[in-house]
Amino acid sequence: QFQLVESGGALEQPGGSARLSCTSSGRPLAPYAVVWFRQAPGKRRVAVSCISDSSLTKKYVDSVVKGRFTISRDNAKNMVYLQMDSLNPEDTAVYYCAKKKYSMCGPYDFEIETWGQGTQVTVSS
Repeated sequence: QFQLVESGGALEQPGGSARLSCTSSGRPLAPYAVVWFRQAPGKRRVAVSCISDSSLTKKYVDSVVKGRFTISRDNAKNMVYLQMDSLNPEDTAVYYCAKKKYSMCGPYDFEIETWGQGTQVTVSS
């Protein structure tokens, strides 16, 4: 059974940084594009960033990221990361990683096959 597991969520100070990780069990993530989403309290889930299988394509939702987040992956370690810098309280959300059906990003919420359970990031002083 293919599963995704996120980690790295925590209580962070405004202006701080956090690195979220996503890994899989059952099958490797390497052949697939991976998307990070987030859902803030009382709001709908929104896309944050996507990375293709080979890391050649990295997409960001500029209105969310504003140049502060970096997506990356290490296929040898079966990991996808979301480095988040200059955090502010508006970044407080549950962050989810999701595996796409294919290797390329395309539209963020198109052909999502598997979701992780989410990891909570809270930004507060």
